[in-house]
Amino acid sequence: MAGSGIEDTLAAIGYVKVIATLKQGVGGAAAASAQIEGSIRDHFMAPDTEQAESLAAAATRSAGRKFKRSESLASRRVRVYPYLGLAVGEVTSNGLASLQADPKVDKIDKAPELSLIRPVDEQPARTGAGPTWGIRRLGADRLWRAGITGKGVVVGHLDTGVDGTHPALRGAIAQFAAFDLAGDQVPNAPPTDSGEHGTHTAGTIVGRPVANGRFGIAPEAQLASAMVIEGGQVIDRILGGMDWVIGQGARVLSMSLGLRGFTPAFQSVIDALRAANVLPVIAVGNEGPATSRSPGNYANVLSIGAMDVNDKVADFSGSQTFNRPINPLCPTLVGPGVDIVSCVPGRKFKTMDGTSMATPHVAGLAALLLQAVPTATVNDLETAIIDSCSLPRSMTQARANHGVPDAERAFLRLTGQQQLPSAPPAAAVATGRRRRPARGRKSPASRPPRRPAKKVARGHRVAASRNKGAPKRGRRRTGT
Repeated sequence: MAGSGIEDTLAAIGYVKVIATLKQGVGGAAAASAQIEGSIRDHFMAPDTEQAESLAAAATRSAGRKFKRSESLASRRVRVYPYLGLAVGEVTSNGLASLQADPKVDKIDKAPELSLIRPVDEQPARTGAGPTWGIRRLGADRLWRAGITGKGVVVGHLDTGVDGTHPALRGAIAQFAAFDLAGDQVPNAPPTDSGEHGTHTAGTIVGRPVANGRFGIAPEAQLASAMVIEGGQVIDRILGGMDWVIGQGARVLSMSLGLRGFTPAFQSVIDALRAANVLPVIAVGNEGPATSRSPGNYANVLSIGAMDVNDKVADFSGSQTFNRPINPLCPTLVGPGVDIVSCVPGRKFKTMDGTSMATPHVAGLAALLLQAVPTATVNDLETAIIDSCSLPRSMTQARANHGVPDAERAFLRLTGQQQLPSAPPAAAVATGRRRRPARGRKSPASRPPRRPAKKVARGHRVAASRNKGAPKRGRRRTGT
């Protein structure tokens, strides 16, 4: 029942941090977490008092405020995440044996230490006069014109935080949570970013139209954003953010973090997200061909690689084939991830390159689809997005898998309609629709793809024929 790597760590240092998956029906309600913790507490070891006190002091300094913890770090043995149905703590070999024998526990894995998937390049930028090339390439602006802007949809966003004072994000943040270095939520924390990455990815998902630019895929959706990386008890912070996101009613989770290589340790977490009807949209990583990161390389996530404006898969974008019958190839698809303009703290803008930039494009697309069909399941959303993809001639299946999604085709696939609806009169005002700029005024944010539209269309036909001739990959199966 114990996952790989546990015994090696026990032999090396005498204890190991684990994720225990609780049996179905044990978790599921926040009010029950204290009772569950009490019932499994004795399996876990008490932390080193001096280290716990040092961690508490560092966490308080990083949070910038003092608050009363529900339990002191020196006495806390285990933390339960009720919505995820998981428990995390450190065990000795005896504690591991008793935890394995507990009838409430289904599975035990070594806790991974995930890290941010950092951009491979970033540059100062000014916004352009219209939608960015990524919005146009996915066709999200066609849905806007039909009045589909993500209104009423909450997207989960786990990152370095988000700058709530940026003009492009005013009114876009439904809820914000900061998890300190010890993994505790800081009460009443204002929306802030510990770096720039989180604000940039948030802008791609829900950025509002600003005076001279539009880069948010779902410009009327809302974010439930949590600051969870990096530093401190990373796994506690990330799991805390995931559990919180589910409690906020998010239906999509955008995550640009992972562990290099493959580890099954996070599989229970992804399974829990899908069981809660949350679509995990996760970056595959920036280490290039024959590499990937977990959990972005799992069979049941929407794994995202990066492409450029010329429909080429970026050299840095990860891709890898696994020895498994279901979805052996990752990423699932690719999205715009090179020269991506979005907002950063300080009322500024930057272009960034990375699969981290492609991931929020697809999360934003999922938000648009959820506005169209609020009752769609996680499998419905995933299937519609994948079935909308086409593989341009400039890409190989080994690097791009299903290829590039198309917002209109995804909408028609999900809704069963034959064409996009006509926009209500207020839609153009709500989405900040503007007159098209004069010819000749181009910028990195607004320049159209250099390939003619005709070639893209040919790529669509190639993808259709490719699907008939690729039985090896098989039909994508989803679910837990």
